[in-house]
Amino acid sequence: MKREDLTEKLLDIKREKGWSWKHICETIGGMSPVLIVGAILGQHKLTKPQAANAAKLFGLSKSEEAMINEVPMRGTATPMPPTDPLIYRLYELVLVNGPAMKLLIEEEFGDGIMSAIDFDMTIDRQPDPKGDRVKLGMTGKFLPFKYYGATGNQQAYGFKEE
Repeated sequence: MKREDLTEKLLDIKREKGWSWKHICETIGGMSPVLIVGAILGQHKLTKPQAANAAKLFGLSKSEEAMINEVPMRGTATPMPPTDPLIYRLYELVLVNGPAMKLLIEEEFGDGIMSAIDFDMTIDRQPDPKGDRVKLGMTGKFLPFKYYGATGNQQAYGFKEE
């Protein structure tokens, strides 16, 4: 079985049982719903205890339980540019606003990046009389660029200079 096949099996079971993502995430437990759903979709891995919970919930074999605990090949599920309208709008958000966000992050923190590994994300519904809004919250550790070969008094990392 390939990981894509396991994803389809899990989604089929979810549909057959009529489960919500909330039910699945609460039953598996231990992480952000974004990570748990991402693991079901094959983009993240579950810990061994979470994989055991998922195996019990979905009735998985030992090899399927082990597969959902393996480090996946991330980023392979979505074509570039994305074709799904919602995913495309997130992609467009970064394309349009990314350069400004980059400059503002660099001005505040220095030369580096925001980690997508040491990272948190929340998705909330924000009521609004004109129509409810999607509220995304993201925090990632700042990782300064390392200036390799720096010697003497030369700054080795791209932290903001005072």
